[in-house]
Amino acid sequence: MNDTAILLVGHGSRNREGNKEILHFAAQWRERHPDWHIETCFIEHADVLLDEGLDRAARGARQVLTIPFILNAAGHVKMELPAAIEDARQRHPGVSFACARHLGMGREIFDVLKGQLDRLLKQLDMPDPQTTGVVLLGRGSSDAGANGELAKMARWLFEDGDHELVDLAFTSVTWPRLETVVQRQARLGMTQICIVPVYLFSGVLMDRIKAQVERLQRQYPHIVFALGTHFGFDKGIFELLDSKVGGHELPEGALLECDGCKYRLAAEAEHLHDHSHTHVHHAHEHHHAHAHENAHA
Repeated sequence: MNDTAILLVGHGSRNREGNKEILHFAAQWRERHPDWHIETCFIEHADVLLDEGLDRAARGARQVLTIPFILNAAGHVKMELPAAIEDARQRHPGVSFACARHLGMGREIFDVLKGQLDRLLKQLDMPDPQTTGVVLLGRGSSDAGANGELAKMARWLFEDGDHELVDLAFTSVTWPRLETVVQRQARLGMTQICIVPVYLFSGVLMDRIKAQVERLQRQYPHIVFALGTHFGFDKGIFELLDSKVGGHELPEGALLECDGCKYRLAAEAEHLHDHSHTHVHHAHEHHHAHAHENAHA
């Protein structure tokens, strides 16, 4: 590991607190591995962006392992990160660059979400799961694949427990929103609702979500709400990153999943992102309307 640098890449938040949390996380991760060279940077809304982060990591290293510290790979991870790595290869010809998968929605993240839900149920004094609705609350993306990954987590939670309802809601970009899902669950007789945010760090949205839940509590006084929090400092996240580093003692020039991506040109990335945002969004609304009608037919 002595000649390898690890670059932890956060998305970046307009809210400085969100970025600070990632820097705190990196500091704690360094404490776990004092002999590792760990740098951090962000894709946007921060002082140190991709190019500078890659340059810092490359200094004095023979190999740089980039880890997207992001739950869902949408446009930024698929397009901007590989393009930045390609540029860094030109600037640092003596250094081998590789890119690990983003955190993803696998068993490790599922275990973290399950831990969050278990804590909320304890907070509610272990109510009957049949009358306790669960809402997984994600950020929402114009990338249908990223939203589908969250749907997988909802399905796994449903299969793992006895909850009658495990639903998905999103805070932006796509639908349904939290209010709609709570309205449905109330109509279907839930007497408690656990809201599990699928967020690594708080950023600005956790404050908004808290305010929304307070409003919902006033609107539905007969329902007891329990709201989880971001989970970036959960030990499962440190262990997931450890496994990414441990699994990648990389041969020269190795390519990992999000490296060598065909969506490289910035113009193409912009074009794809803009189009997927509008078309997926409207198609989803149309489908959602029909699905809603059919469900109540």
